[in-house]
Amino acid sequence: MEILVGVIVGVILGAGLVFLALGSAQKNIKARLEQTEAERNELRDQHVATKEALARIEAQREAELKAAAEKLALLEDARAKLQDSFKALSSEALSKNNESFLKLAKENLEKYQEGAKGDLEKRQQAINKTIEPVGEALKIFNERVGQIEERRAATDASLKQQLESLVSSQNQLSKTTGSLVQALRAPQVRGQWGEMQLRRTVEMAGMLNRVDFQEQTSVDTEDGQRQRPDMLINLPNGRQVVVDSKVPLAAYLDALEAEDPDVQTERMRAHARHVREHIKGLSAKAYWNQFENAPEFVVLFIPNETIFSAALEQDPLLIEQGVDNQVIIATPTTLIALLKAIAYGWQQEAIAREAKEIANLGKELYDRIGVVAGHFAKLGKSLDQSVGHYNKAINSMESRLLVTAKKFEGLDSSSSEPLPETKAIEKIPTLPKEETTDS
Repeated sequence: MEILVGVIVGVILGAGLVFLALGSAQKNIKARLEQTEAERNELRDQHVATKEALARIEAQREAELKAAAEKLALLEDARAKLQDSFKALSSEALSKNNESFLKLAKENLEKYQEGAKGDLEKRQQAINKTIEPVGEALKIFNERVGQIEERRAATDASLKQQLESLVSSQNQLSKTTGSLVQALRAPQVRGQWGEMQLRRTVEMAGMLNRVDFQEQTSVDTEDGQRQRPDMLINLPNGRQVVVDSKVPLAAYLDALEAEDPDVQTERMRAHARHVREHIKGLSAKAYWNQFENAPEFVVLFIPNETIFSAALEQDPLLIEQGVDNQVIIATPTTLIALLKAIAYGWQQEAIAREAKEIANLGKELYDRIGVVAGHFAKLGKSLDQSVGHYNKAINSMESRLLVTAKKFEGLDSSSSEPLPETKAIEKIPTLPKEETTDS
């Protein structure tokens, strides 16, 4: 069951990470769409300006073509009128000059037509030169619009795929969350999850099972009932702190599922009442009476910060009520801080114990040095007395015996060896002791 709950919690955390990743991807796609839309708007504005310029050029070209056509029409009309005039004239008066005049008029008319035709071609070429860059710009514009459309289509396809994946993940998360909610509504599952979170929290603080804490320690009360707190945490000086895990989750889940704000508020108030009931129930067990080395309070562990903060928001006096009932409410964060303080107490106790051992060793060493110093003092005193007796004996021998013995040296004595020379032992004064002053 612990593995199932751990897997479910892991799935929720993974789903949260998927939400964050998909949210980030969706933001990136949205930014790319906005950039593409801006480029398309810019190209649309350029296209509108180009179409307006092309329209102006087309209008100018049509006007010039119309003017040239009007000129040609006038020339044709003038030619027709001229021919009619020539026909109206007398054939006799103009018989001689008709052909030459018509020929000259025809030549002039042809020259004028050729000039007008050349001018029209030049204008057509100038218009074509003006239109060619516009056509190229329109071609480039169409190509860029096509590229943008292709990128937009690819982006839309990618966004659609990611949205489908997001919807699928949301559906899977909804199913998993629903399963988790249903599992956590069972009191036994909630209890196991709370105990598992408590164990993970104390292990995260660096404590070891059966060394720094014990789980599920049973104790019999005076009226014969058996109590079993979730955990006993060892303190310095052989003391223990009782920790019991509680998971008031039913009303909290009901509040999260409620859509009506009034119903949600009422469920949250019920959630705060459940926390107060846990405080009173844990205080009534009076674990400090069953464990002689326990202080007169018990720690109520709530394995989720949000669960406790939601209750505290509805009832800000929960912490004070807990203290009044000798119950300290702790979440994972505050429990880790408490355990760190306990670990510091263990360190200080170890330091004090080692300092006491060092002091005892120092006293023992001092006593032993005193004994050895006493032996040396006695030895020195004995040596001093021995030297004094020796010097007195030497002086007595030199003044009483050797004076008489030396008189035999001038006589014919059978002894050929002189008397050995004897000297007194000098006493070397000891150096004065250095006076030590306390700094």
